[in-house]
Amino acid sequence: MRRADRLFQIVQHLRGGRLVTAKKLAGKLEVSERTIYRDIADLQSTGVPIDGEAGVGYIMREGFDLPPLMFSRDEIVSLVAGARLVKALGGATLARAAEEALVKIETILPDAERARLRATEIHAPTFLMSDDDRKKLDVVERAAESRNVIRFDYVDADGKTTSRSIHPLGLWFWGDRWLFVGWCLLRQDFRMFRVNRVREIETLAETFRPERGKTIRDFYRQMEENGEHGPRGGYS
Repeated sequence: MRRADRLFQIVQHLRGGRLVTAKKLAGKLEVSERTIYRDIADLQSTGVPIDGEAGVGYIMREGFDLPPLMFSRDEIVSLVAGARLVKALGGATLARAAEEALVKIETILPDAERARLRATEIHAPTFLMSDDDRKKLDVVERAAESRNVIRFDYVDADGKTTSRSIHPLGLWFWGDRWLFVGWCLLRQDFRMFRVNRVREIETLAETFRPERGKTIRDFYRQMEENGEHGPRGGYS
């Protein structure tokens, strides 16, 4: 959990005028009591009216609220549209996160902006993504972040299947399909793979480091040099 999210959660747990111990907060947020003490001190230094002390507990005086988020009309529409697209077309984890983010934003918006959020008529069909493809997106996204090698079987346009191991570099939504980019250990070159043609994907314990000539920036540079502006016909 990011520190900003943790501070937000501490304020939420202290609402209602009840005494809450650092031990209880630490358990709920899965951090040490020392971290809670430090976070409470930081909140107090910014003017949040929290009373109490270590070993006793903390209580927040009534009347305090987080300042409202002041979004413009276009910003609200953009947030809603983006979240709904991720919910409809993203991985399972990102889809849930997008829905939860909208709930959090709606909770702390002023009434006028909350009504504007609900009235945004931008939608995306959820039937375009299968549950299986959503899970694959999660695997690739997490592996790209943690730099773990992934292995899978890939079925090309002619129906031929090959076993691949790659360094995943990122996901790319291209029109009506998800692709992912990686350094293919079989081809020793960059390759793009359609998610719906991937079978039996797994994350390996093996990790990789960014290498000159094998990063996502190198991939984009190669595309520009070749005059390419989108996926190549064969992908892999």
